Amino acid sequence: MAHRIIIIGSGPAGWSAAIYAARAGMEPLLFEGSLSEKNQKNQTLPMGQLMLTTEVENYPGFPHGDLSQYLKSSIHEERFQYMAPHQKAGVSGPELVELMRQQAMNFGTKVIMEDVIKIETSSFQNERIFYIFDSNHQQYEAEAIIVATGARANWLGLPSEEHFKNRGVSACAVCDGALPRFHQRPLAVVGGGDSAMEEAIYLTRFASQVYLIHRRDNFRASKIMTEKVQKNPKITPILSFVVSEVLGNDSDGVTAVRITSVKNEPERILDVSGLFVAIGHTPNTAFLTGTLEMDDKMYIKLIQPGRTFTSQEGIFAAGDCADSIYRQAITSAATGCMAALDAERWLIMQ
Repeated sequence: MAHRIIIIGSGPAGWSAAIYAARAGMEPLLFEGSLSEKNQKNQTLPMGQLMLTTEVENYPGFPHGDLSQYLKSSIHEERFQYMAPHQKAGVSGPELVELMRQQAMNFGTKVIMEDVIKIETSSFQNERIFYIFDSNHQQYEAEAIIVATGARANWLGLPSEEHFKNRGVSACAVCDGALPRFHQRPLAVVGGGDSAMEEAIYLTRFASQVYLIHRRDNFRASKIMTEKVQKNPKITPILSFVVSEVLGNDSDGVTAVRITSVKNEPERILDVSGLFVAIGHTPNTAFLTGTLEMDDKMYIKLIQPGRTFTSQEGIFAAGDCADSIYRQAITSAATGCMAALDAERWLIMQ
């Protein structure tokens, strides 16, 4: 028997969709992903990018404060015992997404810890059924699907970058730029597109100075964004250089970056308290090739403004896998709600 709704993905979009679908009596089944070696390497583990985030200061409803007793009473004991101790400073990324997971399960969401590797569509007697195949070689049937697989940040691939992630190295200025560690301190941004320009401009609200490092001798950003950067007295462009090492220590986190010229100029060391990598994101949508229409960067195309409909009737998309602009936990959660409501209404009309 087919499930009414199957949700693929376990970040804010997936869990929000599950909460709304479960409360509507749809008994959703959610694939949260596996702990495979491939997922570990790609940083696409269950629970999404929030699992890689420390402080979360911009999600409504979680102001600075001690949540330790609330967390202990809200999250199932089997899950709680494996979580890092609460730091008494608001909510962390893992805590926030764990609370979402528990809330969805409280309403009856069923969870499978496997990856979806393929979706097939079949129509029998004018009734559309979707076949979902997982990494454990199991097949499931669904009347509707919500894809909420997210996107992963592109990184430089440096061992030192990995070492200092969440201790001064970030891929999201809007998420992390306001943290105390960055206030009135010099920061560096890597990238040359519009996203890098936006990150650098945003960080000038908090930083004393922003170095914008790009490996080419010209930015590839739009003219208007490039001009805004060039006119900003707090931003210092550094062209034809690449970051070759992130420097720091365990107590202070990032303290500097080593940059190397692509034109045989002497290497330099920039004293900075943070490095923001803005070289794009990769949506986790490869398994949907041939199933859904996607843009040239593999983001799922939504066919109607303000809705979550994809090119395949009965499949809906939410969160970062269909959002190349905002990529925030709150916007992902919002579109997860929208996808559940769209799917519910679509099912009623069938």
